[in-house]
Amino acid sequence: MTSRILATRRLPDAGWEILRKGVAVTLLAEKDDELVPRERILAAIPEADVLVSLLTETIDKEILEAGKRLRGVANMAVGFNNIDVPAATALGLPVSNTPGVLTDTTADLAFALLLAVARNLVPSDRYMREGKFKLWGPSLFLGADVSRGGDGRPKTLGIVGFGRIGQAVFRRAQGFDMRVLAFDPPLKALIDKTGGVEYADFATLLAESDFITLHTDLNPSTRHLFDERAFDSMKPNAILVNTSRGPVVDEAALVEALKEGKIAGAGLDVYEDEPRMAPGLAELENVIVLPHIASASRDTRNKMATMCAENAAAHLMGIRAPNCVNPEVYEAEAYRKRAGR
Repeated sequence: MTSRILATRRLPDAGWEILRKGVAVTLLAEKDDELVPRERILAAIPEADVLVSLLTETIDKEILEAGKRLRGVANMAVGFNNIDVPAATALGLPVSNTPGVLTDTTADLAFALLLAVARNLVPSDRYMREGKFKLWGPSLFLGADVSRGGDGRPKTLGIVGFGRIGQAVFRRAQGFDMRVLAFDPPLKALIDKTGGVEYADFATLLAESDFITLHTDLNPSTRHLFDERAFDSMKPNAILVNTSRGPVVDEAALVEALKEGKIAGAGLDVYEDEPRMAPGLAELENVIVLPHIASASRDTRNKMATMCAENAAAHLMGIRAPNCVNPEVYEAEAYRKRAGR
């Protein structure tokens, strides 16, 4: 019987070529911006040996249970909140992701957003394109320094989440001679022994940071971590950047904070109810909004696709996937039964 892979959407070419070698691949959506209805996945999953999914598809218990032939799920993303991993584990299904590869690419974009918001780059670009620039003026698009700048004062960067990406942003901040604070209770010991960064509790980080960049995961303690109370505690000149998970920020509260001048600006690559934005957000001049492109460099996306395809091949062959997020499944009776062992 021919092995079958069900791909919710097409992977970048480097991974797609690996995925298609020697197996039949069913593709549910050709276009990058084409959402895959849950019903379409449910209808196709019974014939699949491996499911290849993206972060945009919710793979719940019902879908997993419908996959009677499934040997594993390969997610092309670092995050895997879209998959019911406990249900997969109970069913004997290994779930894999694509970690590590997007660290520097995401850190680059976070810092690009920070600089772009601080220096009003998007409004300035629009001003030029609309033919409004007539004469240089000393008060035209005044922004904020990221380096010491005119007042000679090191600016303070608060990093929420000091994992791989948070650390990569810290390294970039050193080039701008910034004072860096970090909040990540589980990694306090790491922060304390890292030269050039100070551990700060959340209240201190809010009160002292000129810029705050988010690199935490999404869990019950971080959902709406940035809410009305947090914005009330920030400096009025502060800028918030989020390239982590949308629900870490209460988006409605952010809109009000930006409107009322509680904070100076924001740069967002993720959203609470993606792809939708909170009402009023798109109309604000002091926010830059991007379509979830933090990892969108050619090299990084091709590497992610390759990792995803290699994980899928491992699931198909019944061997340990290189990037399994629930490795305990390999010792479970449910896995042995599913693998025919």
